[in-house]
Amino acid sequence: MSDLSPARIMEVGMGFWASKVLLSAIELGVFTTLGSGALTGTELRNALRLDERSHPDFFDALVALKFLDRIGDSQTGTYRNTPETAAFLDRNSPAFMGGFLEMANARLYPFWGDLSEALRTGKPQNELKHSGNSMFAELYSKPERLEQFMDAMSGISLGNFQAFAEKFDCSKYKTLCDVGGAAATLSMCVAKKHPHIKCISADLPQATHIAERKIAAAGLSDRVQAHDLDFFSDPLPKADIITMGMILHDWNLEKKMMLIRKAYDALREGGAFVVIENLIDDERRENAFGMMMSLNMLIEFGDAFDFTGADFDGWCKDAGFKKTEVIPLSGPASAGVAYK
Repeated sequence: MSDLSPARIMEVGMGFWASKVLLSAIELGVFTTLGSGALTGTELRNALRLDERSHPDFFDALVALKFLDRIGDSQTGTYRNTPETAAFLDRNSPAFMGGFLEMANARLYPFWGDLSEALRTGKPQNELKHSGNSMFAELYSKPERLEQFMDAMSGISLGNFQAFAEKFDCSKYKTLCDVGGAAATLSMCVAKKHPHIKCISADLPQATHIAERKIAAAGLSDRVQAHDLDFFSDPLPKADIITMGMILHDWNLEKKMMLIRKAYDALREGGAFVVIENLIDDERRENAFGMMMSLNMLIEFGDAFDFTGADFDGWCKDAGFKKTEVIPLSGPASAGVAYK
């Protein structure tokens, strides 16, 4: 008993403290305000228009959590971004991924307070519970909120999409269709890395209007097209590669299988169906993020869930695919690939 410690229990149990400190720092613009410079605590507090009580506790908590560096003491020293926060949480950085965390702060943080109810009832705890409208109905009804969500998902997925474009052998394929392509981030990553491939980013019209702007701004309109698609009611465009980035986990098994079969039907012989997800390890012991993402699907949709590579293999073989493989990407994410 003397060798046991409750330290890890307390760290996880009170983990929402650290989470909310980081999320509030992003909401308040701490990392963007600092940029590549340095400010004293008083200067930073004034720039952010915070109460005197916020300093030094708030900024020093960010130092202790390794999200800020401090040169000198709390009263006269200066605060600056760490290399990671400068790269990923300064809104002016091309690698900014804070949009997803802004969405997590605004939406998911309060909804996760009802996880126990979700576990007892199996019911969503998001907008559907509070307004009667599904998450997607809410998002697609408000263009500015839809674009914020698309930017958030693009920010957190960019590294995975770039890793897929680097690791997957595209040499024998000529066309790609990204189903549920949102802002066309995956299509643009592939097009930049593999100039011989023509890409289609397919999604509902509200999303494709946004995607067209992003594609044009990237100078890729000659090789990436945005295509209107309701992937439940419309046949998928024919292609050599069909991708779904963080799409399959949004649905129950019946709808997952429908999408897999649609992908099989749309692929040319020898083609590849690719899902980019936080695939859970087959033993369900290691990928805690993937399993918590599956709980997030419970919060969002009730009967939706994340899955293992073995699950994906079984579903795809039931649909007629010959073989599958799993390609590790960034962090907890992987690409599940099924070959026709």
